[in-house]
Amino acid sequence: MPDTSLDSGTRAGDLDAMASVLAEAAARMGDNYPYFHPLYAGQMLKPPHPVARAAYALAMFVNPNNHALDGGRASSAMEIEAVREIAAMFGWQQHLGHLTSGGTFANLEALWVAGQLAPGKAVAASAQAHYTHSRISGVLKLPFISVAADAHGRMDMAALEAALAEGTIGTVVATLGTTALGAVDPLEKILALRERYGFRLHVDAAYGGYFTLASNLAPEAARAFSLIGEADSIVIDPHKHGLQPYGCGSILFRDPTVGRFYKHDSPYTYFTSGELHLGEISLECSRAGASAVALWATQRLLPLIRGGDFAQGLEASRRAALDLHRRLSADARFVTGPRPELDIVVWAVRAESLEAASQRAQQVFDRAAQQDLHLALVQLPVAFFGPDAFPGASATDTVTCLRSVLMKPEHEAWLPAIWQRLDAAANR
Repeated sequence: MPDTSLDSGTRAGDLDAMASVLAEAAARMGDNYPYFHPLYAGQMLKPPHPVARAAYALAMFVNPNNHALDGGRASSAMEIEAVREIAAMFGWQQHLGHLTSGGTFANLEALWVAGQLAPGKAVAASAQAHYTHSRISGVLKLPFISVAADAHGRMDMAALEAALAEGTIGTVVATLGTTALGAVDPLEKILALRERYGFRLHVDAAYGGYFTLASNLAPEAARAFSLIGEADSIVIDPHKHGLQPYGCGSILFRDPTVGRFYKHDSPYTYFTSGELHLGEISLECSRAGASAVALWATQRLLPLIRGGDFAQGLEASRRAALDLHRRLSADARFVTGPRPELDIVVWAVRAESLEAASQRAQQVFDRAAQQDLHLALVQLPVAFFGPDAFPGASATDTVTCLRSVLMKPEHEAWLPAIWQRLDAAANR
């Protein structure tokens, strides 16, 4: 029999060459921020759990493809089980859902189904929603309506109702955890409008969805998360708070019969089983089965339950955000944005003008990085900082400010060290 101890296409004499290439790759990968460390508090980057890394690597020895049962028998079953557990987190016992390569494609599927149900009708989302919603609407040839946000970064209900009164909207996207602020749209009020106007409701919880398990949210946000199950479709990204490697998103539909829109009879789809396979309920074809194995293993170790270890990690991240916001609010050098609803904090540097404030934010960002504290910069409307923050500025003006995503549970214990470096960066 042939030697199968090495991967296909690899000869024993190639091992030295492989070692050399891997050493070079490792050196190149040194040109990165320390995303794994609590002093990295900038973008939405959270290290995968060790069990997710190990399970992903284990699965890659098989390299399953979850497009069809023939390509990923075990991993397809594990995907169905893992997605079922996510759906149960929102109270859904029946659903149609699967993993995707990320939130963008998951949202594409949600809006594609919405467009099938309401052809030509507009999609409406907050001005603070992710930009992909307007882009996806363009791809799908659906009109897109941007709805103003209020001073907290949430969708403005008066603006939404005014848009709904025009009668052109078929789908409203509610964001539970916006990218810039972590703001939570008022889902209860949006649902009340749905009763009057009859639109389809999609919840983009790519970032914030797992906070439905947290017990320390403010009442309004907690109410919104408790109502996610009333949506028609939900997107949540396990590769954000779910401790998974990129890319791992997911799309869930409350009504399983929307699977009829995916139906196809392609002669070159390879399967020999009569059972439903994931390629029949997904716009994507080839998908990494290893993502499903990693997610399944992580949820096996850390169940998606309130009060569990996973939920406690989310609660620690929110406490860290509230702690940082409190420190910033008490410091005259800074102007804080809205009180964090999840684990994202934004603040501006106080200055005599918007231009000076933006310049100072860039300086603090650079000086903090010199001390190994890595933050993020974001441009936000002046209105988010209160009417007295920048006298003379227009409500439509924007300012460059600082942003910190405290999504690692370890951030709570590291807050004193983070503050020490931020304090020094602002003083220089």
